[in-house]
Amino acid sequence: MNIYVANIPFTSSVADLKERFEQFGTVTSAKIVIDKLTNRSRGFGFVEMADNSAGREAINNLNGSDFEGKSLVVNEARPKTDTQTGGYGNGSRGGFNSRW
Repeated sequence: MNIYVANIPFTSSVADLKERFEQFGTVTSAKIVIDKLTNRSRGFGFVEMADNSAGREAINNLNGSDFEGKSLVVNEARPKTDTQTGGYGNGSRGGFNSRW
């Protein structure tokens, strides 16, 4: 099960996040999304758990829980669709001559 985790403190590490979820079952991977420009946490990430029932238990118990002073938002991750785009959302690259 792939789990979306938001409101992660900027000081938290992947190991901290993984440890938080391991109390509910086997964590196959944990990732905190890093901003490419600043190389800092964007405050959200993903945790993959081997077992769906353990994932649901983690979601039920950790959503709204305190994590280093912040209230976590924990949901089942939605699969990425073809309609999701990055950047500006309208296909514009925002180059030198772009008009806003």
